[in-house]
Amino acid sequence: QIGSVMLLAGRVVLGGVFLYAAYTKLRHPWMLFAMSVNSYRVLPDWGVTLVARGLPWLELALGALLILGIGLRFVATAASALLAGFFLLMLRSYSQGLGIDCGCFGFGEKLGPRTLIRDGALVAFSLVIMVGAFLKRRARA
Repeated sequence: QIGSVMLLAGRVVLGGVFLYAAYTKLRHPWMLFAMSVNSYRVLPDWGVTLVARGLPWLELALGALLILGIGLRFVATAASALLAGFFLLMLRSYSQGLGIDCGCFGFGEKLGPRTLIRDGALVAFSLVIMVGAFLKRRARA
């Protein structure tokens, strides 16, 4: 029972983080976020446009689905993969000395130790939610 309550609280918190991340990007023109995406220097122009226009909507969907608990195993896995992928990209960029905007919560947040610690903690938190979702499903079977 306690595990179910903790899983509920965790997915609501993580869902809220995703909703907030989407909100911070969607409230500004997509080109501002595109500048952050482009600063990582890993995508061609068409990829930057695709990510800048599509990622906020994906974050919005993941946040809503996490809060609602719909398809939790799949959604938590997708959220964990997304967070882990971006965290690895952030680590790479920071280790290369790129003084860039992280783009995590909109425009204007410099990539640095604070953002790396925060986003690393989010990856760990999302993995706990994902494992919890699978364990809950297994307990029901």
